[in-house]
Amino acid sequence: MFPSLTDRQQHILAMVVRSHIENGRPVGSKTLVDEYELDVSSATVRNEMAALAELGYIMQLHTSAGRIPTELGYRYFVQKLLREFHLPFHEQQMIRHQFHQARLDLNQWMRLAAAILARTSHGASVVTAPQPQLNRFKHVQLISTQGRLVLMILVLFGGEVQQQMLTLAEPLPQARLSAAADRLNALFENEDSGGIASRLNQLDTLEFEVTRLVLDILRRADERPFHSNIYRDGLLNIMDDEGTRSAVRVLEERTLLANVLSHTQTPSASGVQVVIGGEGRWEELKDCTIILSRYGTTDQLSGTIAVIGPMRMPYARNVAAVRYVADLMSGFLGDYYLSAPNPDSNVEEVNTSE
Repeated sequence: MFPSLTDRQQHILAMVVRSHIENGRPVGSKTLVDEYELDVSSATVRNEMAALAELGYIMQLHTSAGRIPTELGYRYFVQKLLREFHLPFHEQQMIRHQFHQARLDLNQWMRLAAAILARTSHGASVVTAPQPQLNRFKHVQLISTQGRLVLMILVLFGGEVQQQMLTLAEPLPQARLSAAADRLNALFENEDSGGIASRLNQLDTLEFEVTRLVLDILRRADERPFHSNIYRDGLLNIMDDEGTRSAVRVLEERTLLANVLSHTQTPSASGVQVVIGGEGRWEELKDCTIILSRYGTTDQLSGTIAVIGPMRMPYARNVAAVRYVADLMSGFLGDYYLSAPNPDSNVEEVNTSE
């Protein structure tokens, strides 16, 4: 995948990338010798830099100028040379404290994660609300309203609540409706549309009519765009950079952004991913880097967080920030949405005794 490098060439490439990230200027051989107190001559470093340029890892903007990393150079640095880094403990404490304050409000988590990532990276951030890979049945409630009309309240796994009216062939008492709902809750718990459809032959007429509506809701939910709820922050951070200005279009156009995220955050993706230069797929991202990670659990409920900025960004710090926030959100999502003991905690109980 990468042209092979000697240990010395790897070391010099890492220094070029780090120096350029830190000060934004082309890096010369004498600069490396002085800044890093190397025990080799400028001529030796210059020869190695020439070899790195031939291999495509660095380039020279002008004949008399120093070198800057190429897209390939950044990619090699991230995949092969990036050192393990963790956010300072005081920053971790501050971020965790902010999440605890908004602990039971999923929308606040999304906005907070976007704000934290934008502030930490000095770039733009994207957070998608968690969604299941396939929507699953959690709980149904049937409420007699007037005559043959019945209100069905359906709770999906993850907390989404849907309400729909059902017209029966004849009026039925509330006790009969409640008994049907109890049986469906026991029969369909945590099932997706396919699992529910396979049990239609076990149902009586009332249960069949209710299940038909349940299947319709589940299938429509499954067909929704994967990244339908997107939170963004920090757009102004990349507006002034000529190279990243085109990335604003990606962030503003929901369909294009969903395309980028769906191609990078496949069900098999794990851990933090770094996409440099659009990787030949997206022209708008050719001067940008995206650092992104899934949070939650892929087989149940998950979303994506990401930072977008110029290729010249502090990779170690931004990777650490994305990883830490993703881990926090995974923990909170598991505690409050995937492990809730009460299956109908999101449904307001209705008094039907009258």
